[in-house]
Amino acid sequence: MKAILYTLLIFITQLFTAQTATKEQLISDLPELEITEGISLHIISPEPIQYVDLSTKQLTGDLPSTQIARIKIGDKPESTEKEKIKNLFSYSNGDQIGVITVVGQSFIAQYKAVYRNPENLNTVTNIHIQSEEMQPIEFDKMAFSNLELRKFAMDIIRKKSEKNPIREEKKLGLSVQLNNVYVISDYIFLDMTFKNNSNLSYDIEALKFSVEDKRIHKATNNQSIEMTPLFQLNPQKHFRKNFRSIYVFKKFTYPNSKVMMIRLIEEQLSGRTIEMKVNYSDILKADTF
Repeated sequence: MKAILYTLLIFITQLFTAQTATKEQLISDLPELEITEGISLHIISPEPIQYVDLSTKQLTGDLPSTQIARIKIGDKPESTEKEKIKNLFSYSNGDQIGVITVVGQSFIAQYKAVYRNPENLNTVTNIHIQSEEMQPIEFDKMAFSNLELRKFAMDIIRKKSEKNPIREEKKLGLSVQLNNVYVISDYIFLDMTFKNNSNLSYDIEALKFSVEDKRIHKATNNQSIEMTPLFQLNPQKHFRKNFRSIYVFKKFTYPNSKVMMIRLIEEQLSGRTIEMKVNYSDILKADTF
């Protein structure tokens, strides 16, 4: 019996290691990216880019967007008197001119940059990082990438919305509903629906979350702490009738003397504003999924 349990333990350990370990990468095994002088190559990531490394001086780049890395061949020095500088910035078709490393929130992807002469009419100008090119990297287990948060949010959206929301506020033909609160690990997910029962469409200036005192004795005594979602599923700025979205926060607490205030503010000139107060007891009753 002990022998069987030991064999099973070894099997489970090997299986877990095989699923989580990141294998070594050899330059010869890296996928190739063709790059040409005078043309930028845009690498599009499925999640925010944390870091980009260009292994040689022949390559240069920047991050014009959180999910786009722009790479190009560097300009040749004006002075090319030294032979080593000439050689450094002189390429032949098919030469490898460096390794490009892109690190996202949950993966690392590496490519060989291969030179193609300007006469090549099929030069690629942008690529999307594919799943088979990503190697997982281990961060703090409590930290989820935007891709993972989106997956969790979509799982919530696929659930049938609660018949009776936890909280609901109505004003000026508007309705704000807190359908449910979910928690996973150190993250809190607010499932919210916004409805417009008027014939006038609604242009959102801001949706603000804050923790404030329940009772305000003097305006100067009010302590308001603004909270910014780590992630939102539908960052919508306009709606005609209704929309539903998920707002994700890192775990937070607040005493019974305070409430979480949610304010939906319309762009001027109409300026319709509606507020909802969420008690901490509503957060404590959060479901898991």
